[in-house]
Order: sequence, then C-alpha cells, then structure tokens
Amino acid sequence: MAEGRDDPVLFFVDPALRGIIPLEALTLPRRLGRTVRSDHFEVRVDTAFEAVLDACAAPGVGDRSDTWINPEIRRLYLELHAAGFAHSVECWREGHLAGGLYGVALGAAFFGESMVSFERDASKVALVHLIARLRIGGYRLLDAQFLTPHLTSLGAIEITRDDYQRRLRSAVELDADFGRMPYASDGASAWQETTQAS
Repeated sequence: MAEGRDDPVLFFVDPALRGIIPLEALTLPRRLGRTVRSDHFEVRVDTAFEAVLDACAAPGVGDRSDTWINPEIRRLYLELHAAGFAHSVECWREGHLAGGLYGVALGAAFFGESMVSFERDASKVALVHLIARLRIGGYRLLDAQFLTPHLTSLGAIEITRDDYQRRLRSAVELDADFGRMPYASDGASAWQETTQAS
C-alpha cells in the first residue's frame, strides 16, 4: 500500500486481525439477490482491468478523498494482470462501466484489492459473481484485508493473524482455476452457486 496517491513509498500491511469472506458461508441479502438475478448489469471478467483499477484509485468516488494506489502500485497491478495473476470483475450497463472490483489470484487464494461503484449495488453484484467464480474454480480463501460495514453486511469476518497465515499457506499450495466459469455469466447462475451449500 501507499499512504496516498502522491506518496512514492510502498509498504506491506500484516494486521493482527484479517478480514476474509468465507466462500462457504455467505450472507447475501434478499434484495441483492433480486438485483443479481435480474441481470440489471452485464457482468464481464478481465475486459477492462485498467479501467477498474483506475476507478478504484480515483479520488472523489463514493466517500473516498484519496487512494492508497500510487503510480508504482498501479504499474505493478498492470504487470500482474498482463502475467495472468490479477483479474477484474466488471458490471456494465448500457455500454458503460457501472462498477466492479479487482484482485490477485495465487494458488487457491484470491486477494480482493479494491471495489468501486458508480451505480447502486454494482460492486456487490461483482462480488457475488467473483464468489461464484472462486467456488467453481476451487478456491479456498478470499482475503478482504480489512472489514468495512459493506463487507460485513455480506458475511465478511475477522480472523487472527495466525489463523490467516495458516489458511494462506494451505491455499497457495493448491491449484485453482479462475477461468473455469465462463467469462460472462448470468446472474441466476452466479446467485445459485453462491447460495447453495458447499
């Protein structure tokens, strides 16, 4: 991370309590289910990674006045994307990017880095599609880093550093396939995958 957009210094964060989203036990509100199943948004994967990254880094989006994504972090994520490790899940409506998220996949772990919404529920819909993709692809860990009220409402929990590191060691040694689910999927399939028992 960086302290701000113009800070050239990068640092790593290893909090005592880590936010994760359990892939097997989500809390998905009924209203969100209607939005996901309605296909209000066209959901795509990796068609606009740079646009999602830049939207997540833009000040003034939502209640964000600054960003932790400086030019060096942006460059590194673009390299990770080009190498096949970083991915975006995007919500489109009427040809415009309505929101989405991006993160990094290593083994069977996915590290959610940032989310953005220009329209109501766009980032939440992207998250539901991400979770469906991770479940289908055999992932074991979805790292959310820090809890926010938004993530908590969707079932994110905090675990200790020791528990996180144990789960992480196990997950990165496993194989998973981010591309097992079609790169454009319908809401009913994504919702069914995220709500069925593991």
